[in-house]
Amino acid sequence: MKNMMYRDAVREALDEEMARDDTVFNMGEDVGFLGGNFKCTEGLMDKYGDLRCKDTPISEQGFVGMGVGAALRGLRPVIELMFGDFMMVCMDQICNQMAKITYMSGGQVSVPMVIRMPIGGGRSSAAQHSQSFHAWVAHCPGMKVVVPSTAAEAKGLLKTAIRDNNPVVFFEHKMLYTTKFDVPEDEDYTIPFGQARMVSEGDDITVVTNSIMTVKAEKAIKKLQKEGISVDHIDLRTIVPLDTDTIIKSVKKTGKLLIVDEGHESFGISGEIATRIMPEVFYDLEAPVKRLGTADVPLPFSPALEFPLIPDDKKIYAAIKEML
Repeated sequence: MKNMMYRDAVREALDEEMARDDTVFNMGEDVGFLGGNFKCTEGLMDKYGDLRCKDTPISEQGFVGMGVGAALRGLRPVIELMFGDFMMVCMDQICNQMAKITYMSGGQVSVPMVIRMPIGGGRSSAAQHSQSFHAWVAHCPGMKVVVPSTAAEAKGLLKTAIRDNNPVVFFEHKMLYTTKFDVPEDEDYTIPFGQARMVSEGDDITVVTNSIMTVKAEKAIKKLQKEGISVDHIDLRTIVPLDTDTIIKSVKKTGKLLIVDEGHESFGISGEIATRIMPEVFYDLEAPVKRLGTADVPLPFSPALEFPLIPDDKKIYAAIKEML
């Protein structure tokens, strides 16, 4: 194992896959000369040249569309959006083109491309640069949706995404980029999609999280463990495909379920998870399923207003205590 920042694990995955496969290339705003807004592609232009690490104009619809075309012609583009909020600018290319072409061609063509983007609040970036829209693309069939919570997951899942012959949308939480985690040193380290990770095991309650909420929940659970409370903590890793089997097995054991997600609580993945597993766990539940998400308001610029709206370890701790 080696200890490294989340952003460095992303860059290492890109570097290894570009070295392994000449058809892999990066494209996006400032990914080349500046090394990306969050420094995830730093040094790749120097190593591979500007044709494989391509700076683009400020036109998400244009360069995501270019990525779709490149994928159709046999390349494996990795597109970076500077912020996940900018996804709305190119939703036609993502949901009407990238996600549907394989289906509409009757399987005659594939679209092996990845779109990477940072999500989440915590930086006081205000309402247009702090959102978490992973539920939006999960609602559109034809794409895989990835939400890594550690540097090891960022590396292993990104390598899997690049090798996949289907389009993948890869959400990286911006508040994790400079956090350090242990990462396997194996250059061929990959993580399969659709297999959640058991962060901890226990009998009192099941807690399901993704992305940075996994890290925040870990902090709350460590405090609860000192009080004699044991938690089955499940880190989803991917939303599409969704590992419902692991969640169902856990809830049948604990009888209680808390789902924590940074997306807005209404119409999000927490409600989808609860609905999907309900037929299998209804008679095993000892309490209603509880959801914890970001409040249904635009995120403010002021930290004093922003932070209370987003789930944190204190809110997770309180929610678990309330359910026991």
